[in-house]
Amino acid sequence: MAGKQTAVFGIYHTRLQAEGSVDQLLAAGFSNDDISVLLPDLQSSKEFAHQKDTKAPEGTTAGVTAGGAIGGTLGLLAGIGMLAIPGMGPFIAAGPIMGALAGLGVGGAVGGVIGALVGMGMPEYEAKRYEGQIKEGGVLLSVHCDTSEEITRAKDLLKHTGAQDISSTGEASADHPAEKHMAAHS
Repeated sequence: MAGKQTAVFGIYHTRLQAEGSVDQLLAAGFSNDDISVLLPDLQSSKEFAHQKDTKAPEGTTAGVTAGGAIGGTLGLLAGIGMLAIPGMGPFIAAGPIMGALAGLGVGGAVGGVIGALVGMGMPEYEAKRYEGQIKEGGVLLSVHCDTSEEITRAKDLLKHTGAQDISSTGEASADHPAEKHMAAHS
């Protein structure tokens, strides 16, 4: 099956830690198209995001200004954009998670961040834990991997660069979690 089947996730306490991790992931041969970052936009776009939050439908992204809002390695990631997540505020997202958030319209039935992470194969209880850490200013970073060797390398790199709550998920590790969930409750 084509495409990256497993994502490795971690939370960083600062944007600088996350950027250092992205630098090391790129140096280790991971593609910038496979790295996702979701972080609160605490600096440049508060006024912009407030205007977007009040005048635009949920999930509206403004990629044209995000390039100026982020510098360094994070600015090189694919699909970078800004969005206002209802109930959470302005965020900058890049990589596959940006597509997941935009595709859900950010305010989906399960919730913006939770819905995007569940859509990427993460169990809902873990997605809720990550959302709580993101609300408190944490930076979510994920790396999409093809092989078990890449998964191990990604986990080791995230651990080495200071990530907390490292986990992995995806089709490679999920034997139809919805069926398991239903079976457990029947």
